[in-house]
Parts: sequence; C-alpha cells; structure tokens
Amino acid sequence: MSTGFDKYVFDEDDVVITREKPYAAGVHAVLVSLRRGFEQMGPVRTARTLARLNQRHGFDCPGCAWPETPGHRKVAEFCENGAKAVAEEATTRTVAPEFFAAHSVTELLEQSDYWLGQQGRLTHPMVLRPGATHYEPIEWDDAYSLIAEKLNGLSSPDEAVFYTSGRTSNEAAFVYQLMIRCFGTNNMPDCSNMCHESSGTALTETIGIGKGSVSVTDLENADLILIAGQNPGTNHPRMLSTLEKSKANGTKVIAINPLPEAGLLRFKDPQKVHGVLGAGIAIADEFLQIRIGGDQALFQGLAKLLLDAEDAAPGSVLDHQFLDSECAGFDVWANHIRAVDLDTVVEATGLTLEQIHATAEALAASKATIICWAMGLTQQTHGVATIQDAVALLLMRGMIGRPGAGVCPVRGHSNVQGDRTMGIWEKMPEEFLAALDAEFGITSPREYGFDAVDSIRAMQDGAASVFIGMGGNFVAATPDTERTEAALRTCTLTVQVSTKLNRSHLVTGHTAIILPSLGRTDRDIRAGRKQQVTVEDSMSVVHLSRGSLTPASQHLRSEVAIVCELARTLFGSDHPVPWTEFADDYDRIRDSIARVIPGFGDFNTRVRQPDGFVLPHPPRDERRFHTTTGKANFVVNPLSWVPVPAGRLILQTMRSHDQYNTTIYGLDDRYRGVKGGRRVVFVNARDIADLGFADGDRVDLISEWTLPDSTIEERRADDFRLVPYPTPVGNAAAYYPETNPLIPLDHVAAKSNTPVSKAVTVRLVRRDS
Repeated sequence: MSTGFDKYVFDEDDVVITREKPYAAGVHAVLVSLRRGFEQMGPVRTARTLARLNQRHGFDCPGCAWPETPGHRKVAEFCENGAKAVAEEATTRTVAPEFFAAHSVTELLEQSDYWLGQQGRLTHPMVLRPGATHYEPIEWDDAYSLIAEKLNGLSSPDEAVFYTSGRTSNEAAFVYQLMIRCFGTNNMPDCSNMCHESSGTALTETIGIGKGSVSVTDLENADLILIAGQNPGTNHPRMLSTLEKSKANGTKVIAINPLPEAGLLRFKDPQKVHGVLGAGIAIADEFLQIRIGGDQALFQGLAKLLLDAEDAAPGSVLDHQFLDSECAGFDVWANHIRAVDLDTVVEATGLTLEQIHATAEALAASKATIICWAMGLTQQTHGVATIQDAVALLLMRGMIGRPGAGVCPVRGHSNVQGDRTMGIWEKMPEEFLAALDAEFGITSPREYGFDAVDSIRAMQDGAASVFIGMGGNFVAATPDTERTEAALRTCTLTVQVSTKLNRSHLVTGHTAIILPSLGRTDRDIRAGRKQQVTVEDSMSVVHLSRGSLTPASQHLRSEVAIVCELARTLFGSDHPVPWTEFADDYDRIRDSIARVIPGFGDFNTRVRQPDGFVLPHPPRDERRFHTTTGKANFVVNPLSWVPVPAGRLILQTMRSHDQYNTTIYGLDDRYRGVKGGRRVVFVNARDIADLGFADGDRVDLISEWTLPDSTIEERRADDFRLVPYPTPVGNAAAYYPETNPLIPLDHVAAKSNTPVSKAVTVRLVRRDS
C-alpha cells in the first residue's frame, strides 16, 4: 500500500553494522537533532519549538524526567533525544479520517511500529465498530456516550481497567484517578508497573517514601556516585551534563552495567568548546562490567567488605550514631551479610575480587555517596531485594539526609513520578483516599485494584472487559505480546487517548475508540483562557509546562478536557465533582490538589515561581522515616543471581539510541554501531563461536520459562541478526518491543510484580533450520 511514506518501510536484511561510538553526544547529536526537526516540522517551527523546550516560560520535555539545574538554564536546555521527542509530537504530518478510510486495521497491523509512528498526529475521534474493517469518524459527544454506555452496563466497576502513561500531566492524572474512583474501582495500571515499581516498593519499606532523595546540586557535590543498571547516554542524556559538573568538582564515578555504554565512558558536550573540538570528558573512573542479575551479589559483597573494614578499625567506616538513633534491623542484617561468600559474589558478578575490593575502598573513603539506578536493577526477579541492599550500603554509613548523598532512582517518562503522586496507583493509602472523599463528598473504593500484569490476566480470564488507556502504547509496553494482545481482543470496548498512531489502536476489543489529544507542545485554550499544566520531575520538583504551538486539528482536546467531559457524561450533571469547572480552569483542579495531597499547599502561587517548588521528602529534609518501625529499615534478603544454563544465554531487553520507551524515532543506534534496522541481537563473540554461529547469521530467539511443575514453556521472536559485541560471556541484549514476546507474563519481580525484562533465558536457533 502506498501512503506517501513508503520510505518508512524498511528491510531488516539491509541493516549495516559499524563500529560503536566511544562517546555520547558531540556535534553529531546536534546535526541529528536538527535533521529530525527539519524533517518533521520544518526549520522555522523547529527553531521556535526547541527555543522553548525546558525553558521557564516554555514546555516540559515529553521525553525523560531529568530535572533542570536550579536557578540556571542553558539556551539549549535539551538533548538529542529530547529534540527527537519534540519533533515526533510537533510534526506537521497528520493522520486524518481519510487515512483510516484508505487503510484497514488488518493492513495497518502489517506495518512496523516505526512506520506507524511516522504517519503523524491524529486529528479526529475515530471508532471501529463491531465487525468493521476500518475506523470511521465519530463526534466527541457520541464517543463519550458510547463509552459511558459500556461502562454503566458492566456488572461491576471492577470489570473496567484504566491505564495511564507517564506523559500525562498532574492535572490530567488527578481528574483521571478521581473519575475512576468515582466510578468505583482502583484498577489503575500504569507504566510505573513496568519500570520503577521495584524502586517504589523497596524504598517505601526501607526509608518510608518511594522517591529519590537527592537533587542535582547533591549530584554535583558528591564524593562518589555509583551508576548501576542505567544508560544515561540514551535514556537520560541531560544527566551527562550534571555528571560533567560532578567530575569538575572531583567526584569519582563508578559505572556498573553489563554493556559498555558510550554515555558512561565519555561525554562530548556540544555546547562547550572541548565537546566540539576536543575529546570531551571521561565520565566513569571505573567500569564494572557486571553479569546480568549480579548487582545484588555485588552490593552484598561490598557491604561485607565494609563490615570487615569496620571490624578491623572500629569507628572508621560505620555511622554508629545514625545507626543507633535512626535505623532498625541493622544487627540481624549485619549477621546475614557477614555470612556472604565472596567466591559466590565473584561468580555471580563476573568481576574480579580486586575490582570488588577497590569499590569497597572507594565507598569507605567517601564522605558523600549517591547510588543511581534504573531498569537494569528493577526488572529482575530480585529487583526489590537488590535495591534494598543498595540502600543498606548507604544507610550503614549514614548517607541519607546529608548533602551530596542519597538514593537516586532515575525515572523515565517525563511525569511518571507525578502521576503516582496524583493518585494513579491501585493501592493508594487510606490518608489519600480519605482526603479525596472529604474534598468531593464521594466514597472511594478501598479494595486494591489491578496493576499492569494483573490487568492482562483479568482481561484474559474475562474478569475485565473494558480497557481505557490515557496515553502510551500498552500493547508495545507490556510483556508476553501474544498473551497481551489476546487479552485485549476479548474486551467489549477498548479506548485509547492518544496523540499519534500506534499498535494499541490496532489490537482492539469488539468496539474500539481513538480520542485524539493535545500534546505537551500544543496551545491549550479553554473558556477563552490559555491553560497551563504541571509536571513533577525525577527529583520531586513541580513546575509549569506551557504549550504554544497551534494544534494539528481543531478537533483535538486536552487530556483534562477529555476526562472531565467523559466524567460529566458518565455521572450526569448533578455529580458532586465540578467537572465542567475543572475542564475550563485548571487552577480549580490545582486548588483541590492542594487540599488533598500533602506538600501542595498554595499550589497555584508556588508553582508560578520561576522554578516551581520542591515537594517534601522526610528522609532527606529531616531524617524522618515513615516506615512501619518509624526508622530506616535494614531488610534481610537472600542472595539471588542469574546463572546461565548450558547452551543458553541470558537476554536483557533495552532501547536503541533511536527510540524512547515504545516510540521509535529511527532505525540507527550509532552508539552501538547499528544502522538501518532493529532486529539485531548483541552477543559476545566467544558465545557466538561456542554456540556454532558466525557474525551476521540470522537466528530465531526462543525463550524458556520453567513452570512450577518443571515444565519448560517456550516463546519465540524470529529473525534477528547476530552482532558480536562486548557483553559479558553468557549474556545477550536486544531491543524492545521486538523482544517483548519472549517475556512470560508470569515472570515478575517479587513484591513489585514488575515484568522481568532484563533476565530472559533464551536459546538461539539458526534461521534456515
């Protein structure tokens, strides 16, 4: 089929493998940013848009949640991937009703995620009726009525599932969870369930709050930063500018990761002379190339060595005053750690004993230590335990609530932390629910709802039959693709609130609706007034975001308006929540947030300060810990790691440098030397030879999942090119969502229920066999 965008149809056989880049950013990043902007927006719109990106009177990046430096913003306060994210959203291409009339859902399903995303912005509400092959236009009011009819026809509110993407603003998230709870359910899966749920679970149990405790200033003034299971060069590139300042201040950086990522090795800041003409700066002083799943073993081994050093020189390592006054469970935990076998630590990590000793010495010498982490830790079966052992390394030395020290879970999507603060969680505490009820005169349900994994199970089992997605691409973000798609197809109704076309619009229930929304870059006018939304970054700073571009269509509505108008249709005009007033004036929403959520007092005034305001964090601010013991908790966890079965590999799924989460910007991953394709699997050259393959062979990936009765269940993803790469022996890596079909829905992290996307047992099968 011809659409004018046939150039976005590509052949994986044409992929070219070159040398990986030894550094991140540089002039090349600027050129790529401009080229993508010009292609999608044209030069004038590109210049106008990028000039407002992450600026005080502009809009917040729709990409990652990395914060700005307090009191100082660069003229170009964005990174390459931020510029790509803006180009994707602010594109002048459109997907109008004529597009859907020309292409059936079946035809569109044959296209790649990249092709779908390149078609442009959605412009009209669309409906796919039962038995139809094509979407057709529908009026907004008719769409709301159809959704309300389906919801009100359910036997129980718990038969509906309401998903949220991390891009959703605070105001939209607040009214969305309010509508859902007024409807009568807590079924609120969100993208956090797939990424940092393990962080929130671990931190809440240990320090009493599921958020990081540090600021940009802390990072710039730390003695030592450990960066584990994270690739800032691709996933949070502006973090590299912060680390550059840290290095200038004398900070030691230790990178812990299975892959040698360019951004952790060297950074060339294109806004500085040495980043343009020179070699840039080295970020990591030490690179610990750890085996997949070996981080917990490393943290326990380091803790053992610190205890040994304290025993040899009492009072030289541990912060006894902090341990005695502010912590619980230390003695039991210390006894457990003293029994750890360092030979097992070496086997689990793949590191040398010398590397582990050197890292322990760096920890012992540091007066201010920060540990940063991301999906490499959270998406493991023992992800919660791993993070708790990382926290214990800090607690034993009093590295919480002091300048330059603390925990730093680096969040992904731009308001994923804010959405949780606003109440998007299936297990919100009683204090929040009681305050919500008092503010609006409602009765919120108290029974816990479904998270992402349990929502898929519920749809598959017939316990849920309506799915509503507020942004995102649920089909591409979740594990076990075949099972997820089958579950969604059992629904009577699927609804997607979206800016652009994606695969979730094509895997539908019996009836499907697309509601096109404004994006972060778009001007939002309600009742004759320009509206502003707010977001919360990865370090608990809340600030305004103001879109300024003319929307792609007059038929687009903001997420806030969509929720409020749907709620008014669903509940009627006599409902106690002032939905119409909320839709027309976002200040009214913020006034209610201020009365419901601690830390948001005088919200409308404080958020209009130049850099917004910082939410309270008791461990950081006062060394107070709202845990079950009232203290910071040491948690005893058995040592877990991921052995490699004979003839198999342990696969981690990851992003290309040309994507953000499920959005595919392009087909090049220059940091890893890939050009023109995505179905590649990175494998150590020794493993390729030992398994009887050669560079460039095409293979199918077969994952193996052992059931409770010892039966092995298999899943497959076909046709990947083998690429020799310096991974640890026994480990491999490939891009998602192409590899999501390999991840069993039931392979989840203990306590957090997060899919284990970073430790999948696979075997390689020759493509021609």
